[in-house]
Amino acid sequence: MQTVFWVALGGAIGAVGRHLVGLQAVKLFGPAFPWGTLSVNVAGSFAMGVLIGLLPARADAFPAVRAFLAVGVLGGFTTFSAFSLDVAVLLERKANVAAAGYLTGSVTLSILALFAGLWLTRLAVQ
Repeated sequence: MQTVFWVALGGAIGAVGRHLVGLQAVKLFGPAFPWGTLSVNVAGSFAMGVLIGLLPARADAFPAVRAFLAVGVLGGFTTFSAFSLDVAVLLERKANVAAAGYLTGSVTLSILALFAGLWLTRLAVQ
């Protein structure tokens, strides 16, 4: 039950972070393209790569830490459900090119960011 508490707390922190990034993206770039969602998916994937790269190197890392950070904070921060909605909205607006670019960019950049996080962390831990 304690792990559930840590996941919930981390999720709240991640969700607030996602909300704030989304608000800032709209202020900076306007509402025409989902820059906030793209940003949190890429940044969250990079952070997940760093986290997963670091945790095995730390023998003293408690399972609750992983639950709090990976499942809670990053799970609340990254937004693939919002991503799906954004793609649907772009398609409904007949913005097919933007939808395809957003879909491809989100998936590709997020996966590359995760590998970059793993690579940097493994390089630093060696």
